[in-house]
Amino acid sequence: MPSAIPAAGTIPWRIRRGELQVALIHRPRYRDWSWPKGKVDPGEDWPVTAVRETREETGLQARLGIPLPDATYTVMSRTGTPDEKRVRYWAATVTGRPARLAHEVDEVAWLPVDDAHSRLDYARDRDQLLAVTQAHQHGWLDTWPLVVVRHAKAVARSDYSGEDDQRRALDARGRARSAALAPVLAAYGVTRLVSSPSVRCVDTLAPYAAAARLRIRTKASLSEEGFEQVPHKAARHVVRLLERGEPSAICSHGPVLPDLMEALATRVDRALPRHDQVVDLLEQAAEDKLVKGEALVCHVVGQDEDARVIAAERHLP
Repeated sequence: MPSAIPAAGTIPWRIRRGELQVALIHRPRYRDWSWPKGKVDPGEDWPVTAVRETREETGLQARLGIPLPDATYTVMSRTGTPDEKRVRYWAATVTGRPARLAHEVDEVAWLPVDDAHSRLDYARDRDQLLAVTQAHQHGWLDTWPLVVVRHAKAVARSDYSGEDDQRRALDARGRARSAALAPVLAAYGVTRLVSSPSVRCVDTLAPYAAAARLRIRTKASLSEEGFEQVPHKAARHVVRLLERGEPSAICSHGPVLPDLMEALATRVDRALPRHDQVVDLLEQAAEDKLVKGEALVCHVVGQDEDARVIAAERHLP
């Protein structure tokens, strides 16, 4: 049986003179035109790979948007055995100025959709192009992320000698996961951080906050204690973030998460062809209460009362 090779990439897009354009790369070694992509490094999260490979192959700094169809195909290993390669893709907007190209890419071309369709060398790459085009036509391409995070693993209650449970800190695994979450949040361009005041929640976001030089805003109603006292207040923070329309992450506890997910599920765009699948994902996440250290990314269009969730994805530790 072929082994599985995980890889990730993006379809960078922009609007020029009212027209959708996408970026393709040319690899002289293979003499082909395709999307920027590459293998997942050991211990690396898929979104981090997608952003890193895009930067390395195009010189472009990307911010991930909606997930796109995967591509799975067989490649031959150096030993001559077949390997199955699975590539996860995201639509991506470009931030910052382009840098130098990687050595395996000699050209990056921004093309209108029809020209890109003709230039792509692989039929499988047209699946992502079609998804980007359809999202643009329906107004679902230009999104911002709202990331719900369950705090990473903390010192067990039975091992904690303090009196105030809110001061219970992350253990070694939790600290490692909080460090790994930082590039994931960076991949989506998060600029606002909201958290339960409990140390284990604040410290889950702290590495990213330090790297991005962001303030963590703590809200008592997102803590287990505050939620127990006034349950309905927690979901208000999701509503307020939807009103702001700013790339955000909110970190809380297992018992609080179902209310946050319910608030998001009510905002899933009913016009989506896969509306039920997105709702099901949020409902399953609510039932699971997420895994400790997990990030659930909701892709949102619009803000205020018009804010609608059009896609969601889970990133487990």
